[in-house]
Amino acid sequence: MGDIWYKVLDEFFAQANLRPGQILVLGCSTSEVLGKHIGKGSSTEVAEILLPPLLKCVRERGLYLAVQGCEHINRALVVEEECVERYGLEPVTVLPGLKAGGAMSVKAYQSFSSPVMVESIKGHAGIDIGDTFIGMHLRPVAVPIRLNVKEIGEAHLTMARTRPRLIGGPRAIYPE
Repeated sequence: MGDIWYKVLDEFFAQANLRPGQILVLGCSTSEVLGKHIGKGSSTEVAEILLPPLLKCVRERGLYLAVQGCEHINRALVVEEECVERYGLEPVTVLPGLKAGGAMSVKAYQSFSSPVMVESIKGHAGIDIGDTFIGMHLRPVAVPIRLNVKEIGEAHLTMARTRPRLIGGPRAIYPE
């Protein structure tokens, strides 16, 4: 799983075109990675394999990572305090746990230097492992990123970047 994950990250960042200061949303069901039903087998071991390489990539690029928890905490996200301040996000009071939040959000909360929980965010790109439905946390126009890898472990993998809306009518001109 680790080798495939590194390949996914390389290809994702090559296509995502993220700039420093932008937000990457991660949704990950560690249960689904192990072939179990979402929410039925949260695995700190899987989180410990997947999160450190992603955090390294994010930090090298000067990005903010927002890790979505499960529906039992209303899909609240773990972010760094600096992200909250930069984007004017509103903190909420909840701590992620294995049964309410999931292993990935717990691991993120433990790994971030100054973790804060927020209820919503508008990310510039996203990685969804296990159909956690991160779309509610992305900017309005999501563009799929397609890789040859379609699964991490047993979990379905989808990714997207966002772009500004195209506005205007038939006479509007858009940059390439």
